[in-house]
Amino acid sequence: MSGVLPLSSREDEPFIGARNSAGNGDSLAIEMEQETSTSTSSGGSSRKKNSRLKCFGVDLSPDNVAVAMVYFVQGVLGLARLAVSFYLKDDLHLDPAETAVVTGFSALPWLVKPLYGFISDSIPLFGYRRRSYLVLSGLLGALSWSLMATFVDSKYGAACCILLGSFSVAFSDVVVDSMVVERARGESQSVSGSLQSLCWGSSAFGGIVSSYFSGSLVDAYGVRFVFGVTALLPLITSAVAVLVKEQRVIGQARGPNVPLGNSSFLKSSKENIIQLWTAVRQPNVFLPTVFIFLWQATPQSDSAMFFFTTNKLGFTPEFLGRVKLVTSVASLAGVGLYNGFLKNVPLRKIFLATTVTGTVLGMTQVFLVTGLNRQFGISDEWFAIGDSLILTVLSQASFMPVLVLAAKLCPEGMEATLFATLMSISNGGNVLGGLIGAALTQIFGVTKDKFDNLAALIILCNLSSLLPLPLLHLLPRDDSDTASKVYTELEESGEENCKYHGTVTTTSPKLSSIEMT
Repeated sequence: MSGVLPLSSREDEPFIGARNSAGNGDSLAIEMEQETSTSTSSGGSSRKKNSRLKCFGVDLSPDNVAVAMVYFVQGVLGLARLAVSFYLKDDLHLDPAETAVVTGFSALPWLVKPLYGFISDSIPLFGYRRRSYLVLSGLLGALSWSLMATFVDSKYGAACCILLGSFSVAFSDVVVDSMVVERARGESQSVSGSLQSLCWGSSAFGGIVSSYFSGSLVDAYGVRFVFGVTALLPLITSAVAVLVKEQRVIGQARGPNVPLGNSSFLKSSKENIIQLWTAVRQPNVFLPTVFIFLWQATPQSDSAMFFFTTNKLGFTPEFLGRVKLVTSVASLAGVGLYNGFLKNVPLRKIFLATTVTGTVLGMTQVFLVTGLNRQFGISDEWFAIGDSLILTVLSQASFMPVLVLAAKLCPEGMEATLFATLMSISNGGNVLGGLIGAALTQIFGVTKDKFDNLAALIILCNLSSLLPLPLLHLLPRDDSDTASKVYTELEESGEENCKYHGTVTTTSPKLSSIEMT
């Protein structure tokens, strides 16, 4: 792990109102979905609204519950993370560098999230832009893990199935995060932080639920059984789709409503891409994005450490499951730390403090590699737990500002697409960091049974985390309305139709290649 490891990334938001492509010649009629209950009086509705439950200061409306549940599924899918790691290491006999490449390859769906937004907004399935895609995402996820549990027996098959599972999570992520972006637009950093805290708190809670069993089930029943259980979890995403309040789009034909051959669709897509580039190239968006990418792209030594702790130190799946439990709780604590103490702190100070602190503490992994911890009377197991706990808290607390900043950079009318783009760039930096780490692992000669240069690899990866800090000035100085500045720049640039007409109202964030944001 290099200093503060960036945690994955996500983006979604339910369809709020019909947004039609400016150049679309098809006249789409919009009909409101009938409400299931209309007998409540206005006074009773007001009292019900006022008494609505809250979490992290956010009302638990049906839409917000759907978002939280999708993030919960992303966290609970961690049930298979250890199983995948042991499957690649023990069943397929891959070395650390190959494992890093396979997991990096499976993260590719997180790099093209704007595409999912275009698809969701432009191609309604059975009249819905959000519900249908959530259902489809859940079914694809269930299929991928079912194949892992039954037929897959090669590294190429495993990579493809993990890729499919990653795609299903990324697409559902895009569909729900646009809700978060729309609610965050124009709000203060505090309110935006509360929304992100709800999302990532739900993900962390899902990680807690699955963490302990992720190791004990591998020990007791094997990896195939864990893959089979995991196949049931994406179906939750399909189920919560009914909670999303959405206007139904009625086109010229019933059914899937796929206008791929429509010239107006292609024209509007081209216009949307041009408008997206117009927004991204504005200094208030482009410069912070450069910093986030470089901050995420520092090399990582995770795969090498996993092989060291299992092959050299003899950590069992059950023990690593307990470590995962601790890190899941720590991730939730990191969300609480940010929500309670850091969400009003300037972004530059948060990045500086967490990155420097994480780099220093990350160096302590050298103690575990060299055995220095035992000279202080600390066992390998307790040292690993403590080290993982502290680094995870810092990692989550440092990644929350990335999400808040990305949401605040999005001007009205193109919030979902731009947010998806920013998160894809962030994830691209994370994947690049993993590939650089894999290359360094190979260069340093670290294999599944040779760890002579692992300490040097850890030191180099941690020190590299400090390299982006001289570019902190690229981040906004304060909590001013960054989105308004971007919109103003779009107007001043002389671009016509600076508002985004194509509408991507769904997006979403990073982590392991199996559960990225």
